[in-house]
Amino acid sequence: MELNVIDLRHFQHGNLPESFRQLLIDVHDDAYADAMDDPFNQRFRWFVDHWSGMEDFTCVVAYDGDEPTGFAYGAPLTPGREWWRSTDYAPNNGYTTYAVSELMVRPQWRKQSISERLHEALLKERTEDLAVLLVDVTHPKVQTLYESWGYTKVGEQRPFADAPLLAVMVKDLRD
Repeated sequence: MELNVIDLRHFQHGNLPESFRQLLIDVHDDAYADAMDDPFNQRFRWFVDHWSGMEDFTCVVAYDGDEPTGFAYGAPLTPGREWWRSTDYAPNNGYTTYAVSELMVRPQWRKQSISERLHEALLKERTEDLAVLLVDVTHPKVQTLYESWGYTKVGEQRPFADAPLLAVMVKDLRD
């Protein structure tokens, strides 16, 4: 099987093209097409506005030619408000934290290691001590994938009333 050549493009707060918001929404709606009746998924536009409005927001978008295939984005979390704080996890020697808020690949491009490439590109230049992400506990294969990338589950939380129960996963970025 011949893999497509995927181009990774970096974006950050203050330098986002006008069509950027809609690009993320379109990829999300394709990636979650079978679950768009879920009210939590319907709120994605709010999450895009919230995260992309953060001063240190960063995003990597994968393209197959001119077609966006997936993206990963996040931002540093405010000290004292890190997602791992709701767990018994206690980091050693510092705890600046970068939140990987979203990572998704459209169905047509899955199983080509694009998600791993997006994740690596998103975190490559980060200076924080930790990366943290949340994953739906009903998706054990996704959790196992993140574990293979160096994450450890440290607890569970439901950040919003309509959110699924999420595993809190942490990765040391200083390794």
